[in-house]
Amino acid sequence: MNQISIQLHKTEIGEVVLGSFCGKLCLLGFRSREMRRTVDDRIKKALNAEFVEHDDEILEKTRTQLDEYFKGLRRKFDIPVLMVGTDFQKSVWNVLMKVPYGDTSTYLQLARDVGNERAVRAVGNANAANPISIIVPCHRIIGSGGELVGYGGGLSVKRRLLELERSNTRACDRQMEISKQTKP
Repeated sequence: MNQISIQLHKTEIGEVVLGSFCGKLCLLGFRSREMRRTVDDRIKKALNAEFVEHDDEILEKTRTQLDEYFKGLRRKFDIPVLMVGTDFQKSVWNVLMKVPYGDTSTYLQLARDVGNERAVRAVGNANAANPISIIVPCHRIIGSGGELVGYGGGLSVKRRLLELERSNTRACDRQMEISKQTKP
């Protein structure tokens, strides 16, 4: 039986579960998530593996980069990920990773981006099944009317993540503007 190394990590938005398999991050989920068991079971079954509490280089790097993200020091992650899901889910998750830091998109736009405008509900389900939160930024997806809808960590966490990114983007934009004004 294969092993998925897991660790818990406390963040500003709550405790997350991190998991790595064969040198890649395969899990970054909220410990209190309603679908925790469903996501965990899907990953274990697909990888024919069990969770083992063990630390490794990938989990350490993930903790460091998450901490930097929450401090506003990181906008992109460079951690190798292993996306465990169907081909359709993976296509949605790959599109999610293209939504820029501090920006949002909609479920309808995601459906268009994967080539099937009618697949809004399926895109929503794939988004909900995302096992690598934050790094695969499903929190950046909102309803077509601009409303916050669905998030595994809860809407209050989604709101906090979006506010963190917008705040850091505005601060960076202000710094760039000041820098332009002070150049000779």
